[in-house]
Amino acid sequence: MSDIIEIQGVTKTFDHHVAVDDLALKVPERSIYGFIGPNGSGKTTTIRMIMNILYPDRGSIRIFGREQSGSQIARIGYLPEERGLYRKMRLRELIQFHAELKGVSNTGKEADYWLERFDLAPWAKKKLETLSKGMSQKVQFIVTIIDKPELVILDEPFSGLDPVNAELIREVILDLRKTGSTVIFSTHDMTVAEKMCDFIFMIYRGKKVLDGTLQSIQEQFGQDTLRVSVAEGAVDFSGIDGIDRVHDFGRLQEVRLKPGTDPQQVLAGLITRNRLTRFEMASPSLEDIFIRIAKPQRNDQNE
Repeated sequence: MSDIIEIQGVTKTFDHHVAVDDLALKVPERSIYGFIGPNGSGKTTTIRMIMNILYPDRGSIRIFGREQSGSQIARIGYLPEERGLYRKMRLRELIQFHAELKGVSNTGKEADYWLERFDLAPWAKKKLETLSKGMSQKVQFIVTIIDKPELVILDEPFSGLDPVNAELIREVILDLRKTGSTVIFSTHDMTVAEKMCDFIFMIYRGKKVLDGTLQSIQEQFGQDTLRVSVAEGAVDFSGIDGIDRVHDFGRLQEVRLKPGTDPQQVLAGLITRNRLTRFEMASPSLEDIFIRIAKPQRNDQNE
């Protein structure tokens, strides 16, 4: 499998702020690659450099085996963070217009297909300005992928969508991968990244801090996490040694152990204080790994 994107030594600064610092990254073709990181970490800047909207101060970006250039943009579908549509156009006309721009044949049939798939057919003759934010976001996604581009880059595609519409977009992304497209998307939803992505890249303060499969990333941190639930109420952790941090999800607590802690001793302490319904050793979740990297200064036990 070859790499559809290859980034080498890329740095981008704005005034005195280093937004992306000596970044190296390879994206294999026909993969789903998740970009994660806190706000302001450099995700969108990296995406804009891939799209040739911004130019790196140094380093190189190769796409489809060639140095990035404007001529390659036609092979990429790009959903930017800032959405933008012709709001005075009617919905079906807008989709057809974008399909024609991208060389799609039988644009009317394609428009009708996507309107039906995204439950937008009843609004086909409505102007974009009359649609809700969620509907407009679905339209933006449709015009991004209507020509089934070789490379699809989506900046926060699930942001603001309800679970039903997020599931629709998830299904289409997986369909695109099946038909040969490579998909990159940025997200703050760690669960989505865990479930969908073949590879995950995390950037923090401009530097790459994670890059690989979920399994390879989790292996870097070992199995230092307990998942604990009790029959009722909150888990009582008082007086138990070896606990570094508790991430409380309500009915489930993820417990990070200090290095060298014996999980059996923690279990014995928990049993004397709680009626456990679940106790298991596990690798840390992607969300916990994200927090460890992005909030290393926090030392409080409970979050």
